[in-house]
Amino acid sequence: MINYKAVILAAGKGVRMQSSLPKVLHSLAGKPLVQHVIDNLSGAGISHNDIIVVVGYKGDDVITAIDNNISFVWQKEQLGTGHAVMQTEPQLGTYNGCLLVACGDVPLIKPETFIKLCNAVNDHKTGAAVLTMELENPYGYGRIIRGEYDNLIRIVEEKDADTIQRNIKEVNTGTYAFKSPILFQGLKTITTDNAQREYYLPDVLTFIRKSGYDIKIIKLDDSIEGTGVNSKEELIKLEGIIRKTLIKQ
Repeated sequence: MINYKAVILAAGKGVRMQSSLPKVLHSLAGKPLVQHVIDNLSGAGISHNDIIVVVGYKGDDVITAIDNNISFVWQKEQLGTGHAVMQTEPQLGTYNGCLLVACGDVPLIKPETFIKLCNAVNDHKTGAAVLTMELENPYGYGRIIRGEYDNLIRIVEEKDADTIQRNIKEVNTGTYAFKSPILFQGLKTITTDNAQREYYLPDVLTFIRKSGYDIKIIKLDDSIEGTGVNSKEELIKLEGIIRKTLIKQ
């Protein structure tokens, strides 16, 4: 096993799924979305003992559905992705290694991609790595703002983006690797001063950059790997892609 830990964000209801079932428990290829994420993290060498799932809406159902030896923390109020990760500090506050943050509704990120993310923060100059992808229609995703040397400046959420930023096609998958101590320091600095009045996890990147660290961008070759499930239509689409892949094999 490798010395990485992981947090999976799985607290949301998923209103656009039009179902009382928590979004992360919707089935893809015979198992819940969140179980795909757990299995891929395990494939990257991360022990179940080193995975924490943040639960909220119908959290007891999520806990019951997931394999044993996984730790859980509750996000009682859904106040954003940054707030979700804040709930893990009692368990991770003394941890000094790479911390992966993954979304429970993004089921197809490969083990080798998780490994690549954590390897990216292994040098002393890098504080975080962000997994991105390019979409023809980027609506709804946070846009990647790069600097003159192609480095990450910040991530702007859809509701906070101006017209020029909304035309950017490179987007955030919601998947990151952090040096854990700098992440939790940064979480103490973020606010809800934005359109959604939430604690955005990407706002931590500003603190990390101002602290003198680099932020690396890992861009996926295939956007399917980073696609999240926000509706039944998107779930059906991913199911079809998986079936075609299995047939080819």
